[in-house]
Amino acid sequence: MLAMSKWFTLTPFMSNRFSKRVGFSNSPSSVRVHVNGGGDDTNNSKNNDKKKKKKKVVVVGSGWAGLGAAHHLCKQGFDVTVLDGGDGIGSPDNVGIQGFWYPYKNIFSLVDELGIKPFTSWTRSAQYSGEGLEVEFPVYQELPQLPTPLGTLYHTQSTVPLINIRKSFHYMQFVRLPLDFPAIALNTRLIPSLWDLIDFDNTDVAWKKYDSITARELFKRFGCSERLYQDIFGPLLQVGLFAPAEQCSAAATLGLLYYLTLAHQKHFDVAFCRGTTKQKIFEPWVESLKAKGCEMLEDKNVTDFNFNEETGCVTEVVCGNETYSVDAVVVAVGITTLQETIKKSAALCKREEFLKVLNLAGIDVVTVKLWLDRKVAIPNPSNACAGFDDLFGCTVFDLNVIHDEHKDDTETVLEADFYHANELLPLNDELVTEKVISYLSKYINDLESACVVDKEIGRFPKRLTHFFPGSYKYMMRGSTSFSNLFMAGDWIITRHGSWLQEKSYVTGLEAANRVVDYLEEGSFAKVIPVEEDEPHIEALRGLNRRLNEIISQVPLFSYFLQ
Repeated sequence: MLAMSKWFTLTPFMSNRFSKRVGFSNSPSSVRVHVNGGGDDTNNSKNNDKKKKKKKVVVVGSGWAGLGAAHHLCKQGFDVTVLDGGDGIGSPDNVGIQGFWYPYKNIFSLVDELGIKPFTSWTRSAQYSGEGLEVEFPVYQELPQLPTPLGTLYHTQSTVPLINIRKSFHYMQFVRLPLDFPAIALNTRLIPSLWDLIDFDNTDVAWKKYDSITARELFKRFGCSERLYQDIFGPLLQVGLFAPAEQCSAAATLGLLYYLTLAHQKHFDVAFCRGTTKQKIFEPWVESLKAKGCEMLEDKNVTDFNFNEETGCVTEVVCGNETYSVDAVVVAVGITTLQETIKKSAALCKREEFLKVLNLAGIDVVTVKLWLDRKVAIPNPSNACAGFDDLFGCTVFDLNVIHDEHKDDTETVLEADFYHANELLPLNDELVTEKVISYLSKYINDLESACVVDKEIGRFPKRLTHFFPGSYKYMMRGSTSFSNLFMAGDWIITRHGSWLQEKSYVTGLEAANRVVDYLEEGSFAKVIPVEEDEPHIEALRGLNRRLNEIISQVPLFSYFLQ
C-alpha cells in the first residue's frame, strides 16, 4: 500500500524524577504548578490513576505540523496536550488565503478522514507583472497529459496567440513574451535549467550545492532573459517563496518549482478553502481532537524546557509559572516563535542546533480584506501580482467566488495578501488601504472608482519562513540532541519532497512517528509519498547520479569550490 519511512531506533526512554534538572530554579519565587498531573503524587486523586498510566506528549504549536502530530498521537492512545502560544488555533499557518495544490495527498487524506468538504473545485488563476497580464493557468488535469515539463509549458494558455502554426492553435498564456517563446520554452530556457531540476533531487548534497546560490544567479547562469526574469520568474517567486529572487535560495527555488509546477502536469492545479482555513479545517479538526481526549490550551507561551541531565530527556515544558510533565515533546512553531523561546530558555540556548536557528529569518505579511460599494470584475478567483514594487508581491482573491459567505453579496469583497510587506507593516489602516487600491488598480478595471465601505487589515510580522541563500545550514532536522524532543514545521529538513502546508503536515506526522518509535508504543502514521518521477526524469536522474560519482573520483575534484 503506502510507502513507509524507515525509522531509526532511538535510546529507550528512562524516567528519573529525582535527578538534577537544569533550566529550572527551586527558589520560592519560581515555584510552578504541575498542570497536567506532575508533582507530588499524593495530591492526585485516584480518578486520575488511569490517565496517569498513559504516556504524556506535549505538542507546542497548533498549525498543520502541531495538529498533525497531535492527530496521530491521540489515535495511538497517548495523553496529548497542545499548547497554542496566543495567536489562535492554526498558528502559524492561519495567515491569509492559501491554495491547496494537487499533490497535497496527505492533507486531502486528512480532510476525507475528518468527513469535511472545505474546498472549492480546481480553480483557474493568473499572474500579473507591472506591465499587466502575463500568464493565465488552466486546470491542467482537464487537458491531455504530456510528459513533464512539456505539459505545463504547452497547455499554459494566453489571451493572444503567439504562434499560428495550425488552424486550431494553442494560446500560449505568456501574453507579452517574444514570438519565439514556445521554442525557447521547449529548449528549457523557460525554467532555470532542466538539468538543474534533474540534478536537484532533494538530497542533503543537492541542498548544500544549490543553497548558497541566489535564484537570480541561477536564472542568469542559464541565459534567462531580463524580460522573462522581470515579468515571470521574479513575480512567481515573490508569491511562491514570498521574497524577491535575489533573496531566495536557488535550492528552495528548484524544490518548489519542481514540486508544484514541473514534476507532473496536473500538479499546478489548485483549490481554495470555501471560507478561512481556520473556519473550514482547523476548527472541525480541533473538535475531532478534543473528542479523542486531546487537551487544547490557548495563550500558553513556552519559556523553557526542564530536562534530566543523566538521561538527556526533557521532563517538563515550562510556560511561565506553569509546568507540564512530559514523556515526549513535539515543537511545531514558526521560526520567530522558536527564536523567542530559545532566547528565554536556559536549556535550549546551550544547544548548538538551537543556537543556529537564531540565524534564520521570517517574512512579514499584511492581509487586506476590502468590501466595496459595487460589483467590480476581478479577472480570476486567484491572481498573483507583482511589479508595483521591487520588494514585495501579493495575491488577490475574489471572495465572491471563493468563499461561501460572500457568494450572494451584491458588492465585491476581495482580499489581497502582501508578502515581504516590510514597508506596509508600520502604516495605519487608511494608508494601507490607499496604497492597496493604487496598486491593484493596475490590474482590476474600475477599482479606483469604487468606494471602500469596510476593511479588515491583518499584520503578521516575520510569520512566513524565509528560504534565503545559505539558510539550509541553520535549519533543524526532525530529531534533536534531546532524545525525546522532536521538531516539525515547513522549515524543518525532510526528504519527503513536499512544500508549504503539505510539508508542515507531513513533518508533523513524521514527528509523531518519532514519538511512537521512541516510546515504543502505537503504530506509525502512514505518510503518503510524493508521486514518483516520470520514467524519463528518473532515467536522467540515474544517469546524473552516475556522472556525479565519476566526476567526484577525478583527482583534485574536492579542491575546487563546488
